[in-house]
Amino acid sequence: MKAVRHLGLATTSALVLSGCVASTMPVGEMPERRMPPAIAQAVPTMSQFGAAQPSPTTRSNSQIAADFMELSFQMESGRRIERLSRFEGPITIAVAPGAPATLSPDLDRLIDRLRTEARIDIRRVAHGQEANITIETLPRARMQRIVPEAACFVVPRVTSWAEFRRARNSRDMDWTTLDSRERVAVFLPNDVAPQEVRDCLHEEVAQALGPLNDLYRLPDSIFNDDNFHAVLTGFDMLILRAYYDPALRSGMTRAEVAAALPGILARINPRGQTIGGGGATTPTPRAWIEAIETALGPGTRDGLRVAAAERAVSIAVQEGLTDARLAFSYFALGRLALGTDVERSVSAFLAASDIYDGIAPGGIHSAHIDMQLAAFALSSGRADEALRLSGRAMPAATQAQNASLLSTLLMIRAEALDALGRASEARQVRLDSLAWGRYGFGNSAAVGARLTEVAALAP
Repeated sequence: MKAVRHLGLATTSALVLSGCVASTMPVGEMPERRMPPAIAQAVPTMSQFGAAQPSPTTRSNSQIAADFMELSFQMESGRRIERLSRFEGPITIAVAPGAPATLSPDLDRLIDRLRTEARIDIRRVAHGQEANITIETLPRARMQRIVPEAACFVVPRVTSWAEFRRARNSRDMDWTTLDSRERVAVFLPNDVAPQEVRDCLHEEVAQALGPLNDLYRLPDSIFNDDNFHAVLTGFDMLILRAYYDPALRSGMTRAEVAAALPGILARINPRGQTIGGGGATTPTPRAWIEAIETALGPGTRDGLRVAAAERAVSIAVQEGLTDARLAFSYFALGRLALGTDVERSVSAFLAASDIYDGIAPGGIHSAHIDMQLAAFALSSGRADEALRLSGRAMPAATQAQNASLLSTLLMIRAEALDALGRASEARQVRLDSLAWGRYGFGNSAAVGARLTEVAALAP
């Protein structure tokens, strides 16, 4: 997934969004089970999501205003942004040749949402026409030769990879020097799963348009390095709508934007005037961020990852971060303890689940945990429980448009149905899992590998 949201920060999405490994055995030591011949001969066409149906944010306008300010006037590194910058006037967006076939329809759906939900005047133009935002795709390895660890990113003042390579060490690449935005380039990989391309597309286009920061304390936003949300949420669209409200303009200071926000939010989000509280406000300590990046980022030995996740839990408790950040700390610990300590892993997942259920009952966070717990249930011979947990998670996975999670849940269900002697149901569910897997995991080999991995969990 997005190993870097934009230049310089490693994130955790590849780990967070990868599928279940609920057995105590390392993946490579699991007994092999080939894709059933009937499935291998009839791999279904790719399933794709239609129009998104995001839930509106439930936080008060005063909290949203605080979120807006922190997102818009600070970089992820902590550097302050002195003045607001955005595109002024109609915005055009173009795609350079060589993009995967799925990018175009996904981009069209995104643009439609930006126009209808965020009320941004944005439209596509053909490559070769002048565009404010240019999307260029290239092999991930080629990108990472220039920007190590980057999966996708966005940069200002250029329109192509060639321009970026020439300017990458200049001040032109510094977002804090912008008075307004005129030209921005988004770079995405073209040799990964369609879902990964789409996820990068949503985040990088959103940051090309608006806020450049990510906040771990936001439970309902793509502007969060936990990467649970893969497509723009209702909160994100509200933030972008405020960003392009006529009452704001490029060059406004922090104080000027803060003064204008209450009136903007009262007008575009009247329900937020009657909601009290509704979100965490405590800043995230740098020590906690560093612990999470050590636990889930690249370049850390396995033995140190668990210790780093435990440190994140400890810091969150000590600092009183009893919100999504403590839940994510437990989730990371559960993921990392999977292969070595099942009891510890389950305990951590349950602790995370309790917190997430209080924040967003039945949401995407809980769906990820239910997937892990369903895998545990399947591997321990509790097929009915695996069916219950996977079924409970599927609505959230569908609403969040997470095909890789949905595919994995369906694979678990198929194995559970087989274990219960319901072979015909299992076969149809497995076919559905493959259709979603083609979007979520990519080529047939990747889908087959996940199917084999899940099948190996069944006793």
